[in-house]
Amino acid sequence: MNWNTITSLSNVDELNEVIQSGYAKLWIQVAEANQEKNIVKMTEEIERRFYSDNPVKIVLITGPSSSGKTTFCKRLSIQLLTCGIKPISFSTDDYFVNREDTPKFPDGRYDFDNIQAMDLALLDHDLKALLAGEEVSTPTYNFTTGKREYRGNRMKMDDGTVLIIEGIHALNPMLTSQLPDDVKYKIYIAVMTNMTMSDGTVIPMQDIRLLRRIIRDSNKGAFTVEQTIKQWPSVCEGEKIWIEPFQGEAMAHFNTIINMELAVMRTKAEPLLAAVPSGDEAYPVAQRLLRAVQSFEPVSDEDIPRTSLLREFLGGSGFNY
Repeated sequence: MNWNTITSLSNVDELNEVIQSGYAKLWIQVAEANQEKNIVKMTEEIERRFYSDNPVKIVLITGPSSSGKTTFCKRLSIQLLTCGIKPISFSTDDYFVNREDTPKFPDGRYDFDNIQAMDLALLDHDLKALLAGEEVSTPTYNFTTGKREYRGNRMKMDDGTVLIIEGIHALNPMLTSQLPDDVKYKIYIAVMTNMTMSDGTVIPMQDIRLLRRIIRDSNKGAFTVEQTIKQWPSVCEGEKIWIEPFQGEAMAHFNTIINMELAVMRTKAEPLLAAVPSGDEAYPVAQRLLRAVQSFEPVSDEDIPRTSLLREFLGGSGFNY
């Protein structure tokens, strides 16, 4: 085994060799440490700009579904605190328009990924007020009722504060077009590495994210495996329109994959995928994903830290969401 490739293994055979040799725990630890090193680099750049003549005041974070944006924000916030910078944050999801005002596809389905599904005027008002040092009452979107609610959440920025905004439209210029560029630091996060099977077949990055989402949806009882798989194509189509075109806006990119994660996810995903009935529309995709995870030697999730991005999907995170 070439130890110089410890953070970039992308071949099933190499990973299985690591697992069979008893080094899975070490590989996980090093991969996690490498991610933390990259988060620290971004934090140091934000710190440098925060204390410059043109201080950054807003950190914008986006990425496709199941990239780990929420946990990334938590870990970045902790690093900012070590620099003496106080982070406050919200998700753009809380600025959705009420359900009846949401744009629709031609077939009548709600187009939640459309930027017009957000109340841009309200968001612009609140951002300008925050940057002016005013206290703002921020909304919480109730996904059950499809209504914005005000629950007493209040937010205010001072000289030692940076605002973190996370959401699929965070890098879209329309979101913050009224604010000067020098107050923004933009980050794009995603799964950025394909995995390769023994026969050369590629496990696409989208499939890795889909496996994450299947496990998370199952843990939360939000959707069945079949429902998650059937929704996935429209999720990916929305990403092509509303997320991928703005990658070039980012000042930093972050790869959220842990090279051992499919081996860890096998024990979680295998029974879920195997239970999809053969007559179901989702069955072919479930079988493809099942073959992919079964090519990995299983690894317990007990060595995945509670602060890991993977905990957002596996459960057992040390962060409050």
